[in-house]
Amino acid sequence: MKSICVYCGANAGARPLYAERARALAAALVDANLGLVYGGGNVGLMGTIADEVLRLGGEVTGVIPTALVEREVGHTGLTRQFIVKDMHERKAMMAQLSDGFVAMPGGLGTLEELFEMLTWAQLGIHAKPIALYNVNGFYDRLVEFVAHAREEGFVHPANAERMIVEQAPEAVVARLKQAALR
Repeated sequence: MKSICVYCGANAGARPLYAERARALAAALVDANLGLVYGGGNVGLMGTIADEVLRLGGEVTGVIPTALVEREVGHTGLTRQFIVKDMHERKAMMAQLSDGFVAMPGGLGTLEELFEMLTWAQLGIHAKPIALYNVNGFYDRLVEFVAHAREEGFVHPANAERMIVEQAPEAVVARLKQAALR
């Protein structure tokens, strides 16, 4: 395992805790010698985690569509930055460059990216581990909903169990590494 894709908000969220936990995840990634792959922005939690990984001496790869660069939200100090045509190309490249995935707190885009990777795993497109970084219980209701969908026969138990759920950044990284060995 060399790099982890982190999906997170282009906003900072309503609580300073989210930025604090983004920095903690950055430290856990650098401590584990894992590079960060992310959406290439300099705003919100995306900018926070990228800046912290860089500050700690880690490697950061951003993948950002041209339209977002034109809005001046692209990070300019990354180890590597790929500018791509659109969001579809962005997500595919981020998946290709990563050995696992983490969803931090975020909005609709974060959820869409998370569920796309879960769907791709379900379809056998990849076999990479996927984790929810459940900061302050952010994903509790989502985990409950997936369990409900499983109980109602819409999600196979094996697919529901693909989501690693952890609250501590070190546990997220450890579980991703452990799952990658299987």
